[in-house]
Amino acid sequence: MLDLGRHAWDKPEPFRLGQQQEITLNILLVGAGLSGAVIGRKLAEAGHTITIVDSRDHIGGNCHTERDADTGVMVHVYGPHIFHTDDEEVWNYVNSFTKFMPYKNRVKTTAQGAVYSLPINLHTINQFYGKTLRPNEARAFIEEQADKSITDPQTFEEQALRFVGHGLYAAFFEGYTIKQWGVTPDQLPASILKRLPVRFNYDDNYFFHKFQGMPVEGYTPMIAAILDHPSITVKLGTTFTAADAEGYDHVFYSGPLDSYFDFELGRLGYRTLDFEKFTEDGDYQGCAVMNYGDKDVPFTRITEHKHFAPWETHEGTVCYREFSRAAEPDDIPYYPIRMTDEKALLADYITLAEKTPAVTFVGRLGTYRYLDMDVTIREAMDTADLFLKSETDGTAMPAFAVAPL
Repeated sequence: MLDLGRHAWDKPEPFRLGQQQEITLNILLVGAGLSGAVIGRKLAEAGHTITIVDSRDHIGGNCHTERDADTGVMVHVYGPHIFHTDDEEVWNYVNSFTKFMPYKNRVKTTAQGAVYSLPINLHTINQFYGKTLRPNEARAFIEEQADKSITDPQTFEEQALRFVGHGLYAAFFEGYTIKQWGVTPDQLPASILKRLPVRFNYDDNYFFHKFQGMPVEGYTPMIAAILDHPSITVKLGTTFTAADAEGYDHVFYSGPLDSYFDFELGRLGYRTLDFEKFTEDGDYQGCAVMNYGDKDVPFTRITEHKHFAPWETHEGTVCYREFSRAAEPDDIPYYPIRMTDEKALLADYITLAEKTPAVTFVGRLGTYRYLDMDVTIREAMDTADLFLKSETDGTAMPAFAVAPL
């Protein structure tokens, strides 16, 4: 049941052995996003009593969607979320709660006075260099551009220069990276760029997963359907502190890991996003996502939300200019920085968490890792299974089902 009241919640009496033959545990989940919803549903179906609290006034976390009152456009309130996965079980799971429509994410970028397709593909290469190269010719040409003096790339910049050379690096990676992460690419690890492909064909589908789509009515109704179980109570506008864990047999916490401990060791670093919303008539940019690679453009991208639902027709349009910056204490954390200093602090918080009984830290914030939606759901499903197994085996549930480091 959903309870939108902003108040403290009634805590159930903890279960004591001998109360009843079938063990029903009182479980608290902090956060009504994907992690909390999936874990809560699975444990509710196993017979446990579930309470889910969230400090926001809506479910869905950063996946929350809602229709714009003026245009009727479905808006991804906290930035675009495109569902993509190779995990067939996860795909079947989300489709059991809502209808998905096929959707291919085709990203464009404006750089140096022209528009190109991302990720870098054969069309991008030929357009950028004014050539008509075939795949094998393009491979050889890009290898000629590469900085072969770099034999063991250690930084993002070195990896890019060795991978694609200075021209493509300066146009598509350097400026965007500085704006997104707030540091120069020579301060970031090479591993970040290893996830960005260069394709020597004309495939401009940003993702390469087997299953890709968008929920027809947005993500919030899907999460509401997952939460729709008689043993689940959701309380919104409800702030959690560690003291509120009393009275529950187990807590699954998907808030920021350092927040659970009231930041006693210091704050983990995050990047946050600011959105500048604007509306127009018709079609503003002709695509869902337009990146801006030039350093002198202050925003990283513009998203036009109606293109995330191409099966709908709207006369007006809703767009977000997206700005990235370092998160302050009152900001919504989006991307964990996970640089050297943060990893050292994370290790200290992991030690604290492992000493905290009957609490499991889950999700992007609870484990301080960047997670796509499908991975979040997979880990939530596996975490719930691990809890049920530990209950059956009489073993302790660990603080982390997936190690953060």
